[in-house]
Amino acid sequence: MSSSFLSLYFLETKHKRKGKRRFVSLSKICPLPFSSPKFPPNLIRTYIRECGQVDLLYFSVNSLDSRIFTLQSTYNKTILYFFLSFSYMGLLTDSVKDGGNGSRGLCGGCVRGLVRRKQVDSVHARSDGKHHQLAKDLTIPYLIAIGVGSTIGAGVYILVGTVAREHSGPALTLSFLIAGIASAFSAFCYAELASRCPSAGSAYHYSYICVGEGVAWLIGWALILEYTIGGSAVARGISPNLALLFGGEGSLPFFLARHQIHGIDVVVDPCAAILVFIVTGLLCVGIKESTVAQAIVTSANVCAMLFVIIAGSYVGFKTGWVGYELPTGYFPFGADGMLAGAATVFFAFIGFDSVASTAEEVKNPQRDLPWGIGAALSICCALYMLVSAVIVGLVPYYAMDPDTPISSAFASNGMQWASYVIAVGAVTALCSTLMGSILPQPRILMAMARDGLLPSFFSDVNKRTQVPVKGTIVTGIVAAVLSFFMDVSQLAGMVSVGTLLAFTMVAISVLILRYVPPDEVPLPPSLQGTIDSVSLQYSRSSGLINRKTLDDHVGASKDSVQPLLGKKIAQVGYPIIKQVQDIFNEENRRKVAGWTIMFTCLGIFLLTYAASDLDLPRFLRFSVCGVGGALLLCGLIVLTSIDQDDGRHSFGHTGGFTCPFVPLLPIACILINVYLLINLGTSTWVRVSVWLLIGALVYAFYGRKNSSLRHAVYVPAAHVDEIYRSSTDSLA
Repeated sequence: MSSSFLSLYFLETKHKRKGKRRFVSLSKICPLPFSSPKFPPNLIRTYIRECGQVDLLYFSVNSLDSRIFTLQSTYNKTILYFFLSFSYMGLLTDSVKDGGNGSRGLCGGCVRGLVRRKQVDSVHARSDGKHHQLAKDLTIPYLIAIGVGSTIGAGVYILVGTVAREHSGPALTLSFLIAGIASAFSAFCYAELASRCPSAGSAYHYSYICVGEGVAWLIGWALILEYTIGGSAVARGISPNLALLFGGEGSLPFFLARHQIHGIDVVVDPCAAILVFIVTGLLCVGIKESTVAQAIVTSANVCAMLFVIIAGSYVGFKTGWVGYELPTGYFPFGADGMLAGAATVFFAFIGFDSVASTAEEVKNPQRDLPWGIGAALSICCALYMLVSAVIVGLVPYYAMDPDTPISSAFASNGMQWASYVIAVGAVTALCSTLMGSILPQPRILMAMARDGLLPSFFSDVNKRTQVPVKGTIVTGIVAAVLSFFMDVSQLAGMVSVGTLLAFTMVAISVLILRYVPPDEVPLPPSLQGTIDSVSLQYSRSSGLINRKTLDDHVGASKDSVQPLLGKKIAQVGYPIIKQVQDIFNEENRRKVAGWTIMFTCLGIFLLTYAASDLDLPRFLRFSVCGVGGALLLCGLIVLTSIDQDDGRHSFGHTGGFTCPFVPLLPIACILINVYLLINLGTSTWVRVSVWLLIGALVYAFYGRKNSSLRHAVYVPAAHVDEIYRSSTDSLA
């Protein structure tokens, strides 16, 4: 059966041609104006008006919408008015798998697999008893500790010098402010989705619900790379900073010091591997215990930063803030330099998304997750701005040491001992960031394994500690091996790709949730019998429209040839017709919104690519910028003009945070993240492409075949509770 047309299964009519039954495919008569099917076929009883003669028609339709169509029969050249009797869940004659799409060819199956979407985790999905649940122990203070600890790394102790010297100058504080605002766009999107769809899968889970399985797999695969490389890179950076506390390089104990293996160019780092194993052990003990440890380490880092702010302010007022008394002014590199600095320090705000990965372990996710994400990002932004404001005021920006800017600034003012405080802050910052890097990955693996995309080994939750111990141990072993043998600093750019891709897809998911939220739910094929019984109940309760009712509502004579859909509601004036027209208008609104979101994203890509690629010919560059800008502007206007979907109010878990300024804020978020993605460099994208290609092969040969949605039956979301209730009653 064609996926774009109704198909006539059985027709009893009184045609003049021998009065025989005819088996006719309506798609051969006229294409019908409705979208690709989403739901299982239904046997709908329909009346057909043909020159005043009403006949009973049975046919299968892949849509549950009640509509009126006008068709011209090629058999008798008369106008046929089809009125679909509104049987919202009629008798199911077939079970349509993989989202209810028609063709079952190899190509069609692959496409269906990429776009099939899962259900928001619910009590039904979590009550199967196959896996133990994560412990719900976290509250707002714990979430703030995770967010701040995962975000503030040792990079801030170096970043202020590099960015001030090369980009911003004294305007470094404004660069941090702009970067913080840009990060807040992503934080707003995360806050809404985390409260609506609280899952350990974070961005992977949101993409699976709103976009589809293929995109979700790539996001999850990229996040695995991010946390693995990020954790290994952080661990390799601890030993040099730890050596400062022991008197300098080479002063570490033998079992902690780095050693070069003779004969090969490999420097092993035992300190990094030991710390990774310690952090892994803490995470296996329990989420609450590991978060308390992270909070202690993070507090030490924050105290070191507060020391820099307070002591630096004292020195600054004493010396007259020489860094601000420069002939070049506050913007030595202009506004462009300040914005370039903001793009660089933006990556210092990466880490707050770790809070979203603990969603299943939060006592009140609808309230606590938005507060945890927002408070963590606000604290980080405030600390960054205060530290940068103090340091650029103590020393002229051009005289800053790019490697140790804060320690050098204090040393130039006679406070050499402050370097030890700075070293403590750097070590504790790295340890806290290491915990923040290893914490989310086993939860991402667990979410993907629950969906069948990875082996079920990763979905096991320890009964006593209520954490994914197996996934945590595997994550720790891989990170320890990489940090011990490899200098992964050259791969650090790949970490940013995973984060920015996740930020981008989260913003797109917010747009989809607001304008075209999923309106069907995948159910396991084991519930097919229950679905049939519930469908039968609705089919019987909906009733049929007799000929008199049809005449009363349609009010059309047999000589009328005016298309029924062409009549205005005001002219028809009947409630049923108005209801059908409203459904038709809503479907058109969803189509317009869906296409607009897609073309807006395309416009953002064209605009940012052309603006970033200076090697393009001038004419081509401006042309592509113009096309991209026009698509972006038109998309923004259309999305602002049309109504958002009413289903957004009841989608997922209600009562949580709502992202403001939609669609402007998510589109701005997408624009910023895509711009940063394009400017990461060719070498980074080559490495990431290799990793994503490996992921595509893993999905093709394992994930696609073992997906929990492979044999799912899609039904309207409004009837899920009743289906599960009927299933429970039948078992009882």
